[in-house]
Amino acid sequence: MKTLTFDIPEDVDESEVRLSVAYVLFDKGSMSSGEAAQFAGVSKRWFLENAARYGTSIFGESEEDLRSAD
Repeated sequence: MKTLTFDIPEDVDESEVRLSVAYVLFDKGSMSSGEAAQFAGVSKRWFLENAARYGTSIFGESEEDLRSAD
């Protein structure tokens, strides 16, 4: 793993930034759900159950893929 350090505004919740990054990396296939959950500091179950809130599919299809399947 690489280490990345950056400054965020005081009013930005660090846990939300971690979750957002974790979902992006999971969605891109760069991290497994377990790795992403660990990175975000949440359980794997919580991570998977809340994926839709962050616009991430746990099934590998994008929202556009699902819409075009109609």
